[in-house]
Amino acid sequence: MAESAPAKTDFKKTLDCYRAERGRFRVIEVPPLRYLMIDGAGDPNTSDDFTRGVEALYPLAYRLKFASKRELGRDYVVMPLEGLWWADDMASFTSARDKSRWSWTLMIMVPDWTTDDAFAAAVASVASAGAEAPAALAGVRLETLAEGRVVQTLHVGSYDDEAPLLARLHDEFIPGEGLRMRGRHHEIYLSDRRRTAPDKLRTILRQPVE
Repeated sequence: MAESAPAKTDFKKTLDCYRAERGRFRVIEVPPLRYLMIDGAGDPNTSDDFTRGVEALYPLAYRLKFASKRELGRDYVVMPLEGLWWADDMASFTSARDKSRWSWTLMIMVPDWTTDDAFAAAVASVASAGAEAPAALAGVRLETLAEGRVVQTLHVGSYDDEAPLLARLHDEFIPGEGLRMRGRHHEIYLSDRRRTAPDKLRTILRQPVE
C-alpha cells in the first residue's frame, strides 16, 4: 500500500499575520519570520532590477519547497511575493508616488525550518542551470525579519491607488492610536498581477509601529 503524501501547510491560513480585512486596520504582533530577500531601487514597473529580483526569488522558493517535501516529508504552499519599501523622502512613496526614488527589498517567506545549508543547496541547484540561471541569483540572501507590532489592512485595487488608504493609515489611524511609525512599509501581494485585473488585486499593507 502506497504511503500517503504529507499534508501541505498553507502559511497564509495558519499565520494570523497573513490575514487582513478591507476597511479595517488591525494592530497585531508579527513573529520573527524567515525570508528569501533581494534588494534594489527604482520604479518597479520599469526597473530591470525588479524583474530580475522576482526571477531569482521564485526558483529558489520552489527548490526549497521540493527539498523540504523530499528530504523532510514537510510540504507547504510557496508563499506570495512581498516587498519592503522606503525612500529618503517618504512623500515620494505615499502622496507624490515618485517611483523612481523608491528603494525596495523583495521577499518570499520560507518555513522556520529552512536552514542555511538548505538555502545554500538550493542556490547551488538553481545555479547549475548555467547560462539559464537567474541573473540576480547571487544577490538573494536568507534572513530573519522581526517586525513585532504592526498595523495592517487590505487594499483591493491597483497598486497605484494605494495612496488614499496609506494616508489614512499614516496620518489618522496610527497617531490616533497613540502609535508612531518605525521601520519600512511592507506589502504582501496576495494576487498574481499577471492573471488578475488591476481593480481586483488584493494587497496587505503593513506598517511597523511603536
